[in-house]
Amino acid sequence: MTMLLSELYGKEIITNSGQRVGLVEDIILDFEKGVVSSLLLTKMENLVRAQNTASLLQKNSVKYERVKSVSESIIVGAAAK
Repeated sequence: MTMLLSELYGKEIITNSGQRVGLVEDIILDFEKGVVSSLLLTKMENLVRAQNTASLLQKNSVKYERVKSVSESIIVGAAAK
């Protein structure tokens, strides 16, 4: 199924166990592979202006490989440990 990136913005992210993660505020793309890499829970511009960008990025992102389904909300599986 094809989907426009703009359709992801503002969608609620929920774990498959029902825990609310947050809303999609921004998206990271992998242009080499042509895929969505991560969904961000905050705007990228807010992260790059912070001193601890790397840790904030990790804390405020959901790897797209975790996505199980996209409809009215985005359902994600457990994070890899």
